[in-house]
Amino acid sequence: MLLAFQLVSFAYIWITSMPNASAAPVAQNPHQQCSSSMEQARGSRQNKWKGDSTKVWRPKHKQLLHIEEHDFAMRPGFGGSPVPVGIDVQVESIDSISEVNMDFTMTFYLRHYWKDERLSFPSRTNKSMTFDHRLIKKIWVPDVFFVHSKRSFIHDTTVENIMLRVHPDGNVLFSLRITVSAMCFMDFTRFPLDTQNCSLELESYAYSEEDLMLYWKHGNKSLNTEEHISLSQFFVEEFSASSGLAFYSSTGWYYRLFINFVLRRHIFFFVLQTYFPAMLMVMLSWVSFWIDRRAVPARVSLGITTVLTMSTIVTGVSASMPQVSYIKAVDVYLWVSSLFVFLSVIEYAAVNYLTTVEERKLFKKKGKISGMYNIDAVQAMAFDGCYHDSETDMDQTSFSLHSEEDSMRGRCTGSPSTDSSRIKRRKSLGGHVGQIILENNHVIDTYCRILFPIVYILFNLFYWGIYM
Repeated sequence: MLLAFQLVSFAYIWITSMPNASAAPVAQNPHQQCSSSMEQARGSRQNKWKGDSTKVWRPKHKQLLHIEEHDFAMRPGFGGSPVPVGIDVQVESIDSISEVNMDFTMTFYLRHYWKDERLSFPSRTNKSMTFDHRLIKKIWVPDVFFVHSKRSFIHDTTVENIMLRVHPDGNVLFSLRITVSAMCFMDFTRFPLDTQNCSLELESYAYSEEDLMLYWKHGNKSLNTEEHISLSQFFVEEFSASSGLAFYSSTGWYYRLFINFVLRRHIFFFVLQTYFPAMLMVMLSWVSFWIDRRAVPARVSLGITTVLTMSTIVTGVSASMPQVSYIKAVDVYLWVSSLFVFLSVIEYAAVNYLTTVEERKLFKKKGKISGMYNIDAVQAMAFDGCYHDSETDMDQTSFSLHSEEDSMRGRCTGSPSTDSSRIKRRKSLGGHVGQIILENNHVIDTYCRILFPIVYILFNLFYWGIYM
């Protein structure tokens, strides 16, 4: 009985302890319980995403455009006729034009149109699909570049400004926002009264006329501009589009498109900064003709000031211009104005020299007369035995002596008027002119007061009549 009771007790204890033993491992491993629950949630989430086809966009659009099924390293229709690529341009702004570097900077929207049947896709609504720059690297796009460009870049704020639009029939629109700095071969013969013709040239770099044909999508209407385009020194007269072919000896013929625009310079800035100051300096140099010829410091300082100011104006204009080997219109005006200023200084130098020569001759003449008076006084005192202090007595004595001497000379040599006439005949015409100028040098200033303004006014009429 005792043995049977022990067996029953053992069986009861074993049965009651089994649930706790099975629960103990779960309590001892809580991390395993959390990981199993996370796996169950993840599995349910994956089943939900598999049921929603709109959540997986990248594999879906690849499958729709069949990008993985074609080799987009080759152009559309390879081996056949050249692929036509239409171009149109929307000019946003002309940022700057540099005469020193002979270039311009332009920002515009460049749009390409072509058809690639490899990108066609079925669509019930016939709606196009639009993509950004990330798809450009996976398909074929035209390799248009800018001839004679110095710098160019695609705007990348906040992302690259590239747009790709694909239609169900395979027609593609590829748009870029670009800033280009290109050369402009300028002619400064009429500067600053000039008009410049600049052009931006577009061409395919790799594909010749046998593979790619560039053309303006809408003819002359393919080039559009903003109405508010304005420049500080230029007025944009016209924009036009044209096309042509370019030949390279090693690669062949290529289609080339031209964006032509005509720039007319505003003259008002240069009138205020260059022409008007030059006119003032020339007119200021004329003031020298109204200053007395004996005021040497005043006339010399005025002439030097005007000459140095004209030199400063010429140097400033030359520093802002390219070093060209021909004469510009502004050079003609400035150098002629400088010549007028220089001639006004030379005119005073000539007047001052002639005045000095005239005064020297007068001084010598006065010295001879005073010496003659002294000799006559000594001779008079020897004749009458007294010294004549009075000028009247000296004049009378000298007059009597001169009359006696003249009468004696007249008896011996003849009439003095005959000798003076012979001397005058021997003088040349140049001597007469020189004597007249020497004796009337103050008249030179009087003539220059009229001559200089008249000649300068005639020069201005001639200058503005030709270049305007």
